[in-house]
Amino acid sequence: MIAERPQGALARLTLLYPAAVLLVFFVIPFGIMLAVSFFRREPGGFYLVEFSLANYGNLFTALFGRVLAFSLLISAFCALLCVAAGFPFTYLLTRMPRRRQVVWLVILVSVLSLSAVIVAFAWSIMLSQTAGVSNLFVRLGLLDRPQSWSPGFWALTCGMCYVAFPYTVLVLYPPLARLDPHLPEAARTLGASPLVTFFTVIVGSLRSAIVAALVMVFAFNLGTYLIPQILGKPQHWTLSVLITDEAIYRSNLPLAAAMAVFFMGVSLALVGMAMLGGRRRPGGAA
Repeated sequence: MIAERPQGALARLTLLYPAAVLLVFFVIPFGIMLAVSFFRREPGGFYLVEFSLANYGNLFTALFGRVLAFSLLISAFCALLCVAAGFPFTYLLTRMPRRRQVVWLVILVSVLSLSAVIVAFAWSIMLSQTAGVSNLFVRLGLLDRPQSWSPGFWALTCGMCYVAFPYTVLVLYPPLARLDPHLPEAARTLGASPLVTFFTVIVGSLRSAIVAALVMVFAFNLGTYLIPQILGKPQHWTLSVLITDEAIYRSNLPLAAAMAVFFMGVSLALVGMAMLGGRRRPGGAA
């Protein structure tokens, strides 16, 4: 009994640190933002500390609805592209020799060290008309003249997928590395083709990891701010850009806080639905 008490105290102290970090860096800032979302804005960039639902009433506009829908759709689309490309890439990566795996993982981690500004401007130059890849296509005879693909929807998609792809691989790598190699061999022995084996055995056994990667990339893309501004046109700007515009350039902190709270609620609801759907078994049982 005497030896168990220090271990129990150590366990409580171990849990106390992440709880304190969560409280300081998430709960308190979110509480302040939630409180500000109910304040009333005054002319000149000030606001009064009083309870008002006017900020949430101002969210029901065509502009906010369009930007919210586009933010959710582009984030989901990029998440699907990243997982569709990242899952077979990670599977092949785990089948390489150990040294090659280390090299590829170092390359992916080095990509994460790049600033979003550097990534966005690099893609902007690469997709430009003067110094972009379209000039190479002209030399190869694939295009008649150089074209500019940035800013635009596909430029924004490329930039968001480029930033999120390493995270996708790093999330999928541990479960794929732990996958029993005898499972695909058993399926091949029973007469399944390589394609059927990949989708039924490998993908089917790692459905939870795939859902986790989708949710992670989706949530990561929701907060993208610089890439939509640089690689997208104004109609391609996400809700993060709109919130920043209201808070900084229009000095309307209560409305910006209401947008952020509403956006967080919608995204958390979608993430929760995706997680619940991923936990359900094929037969419909939980």
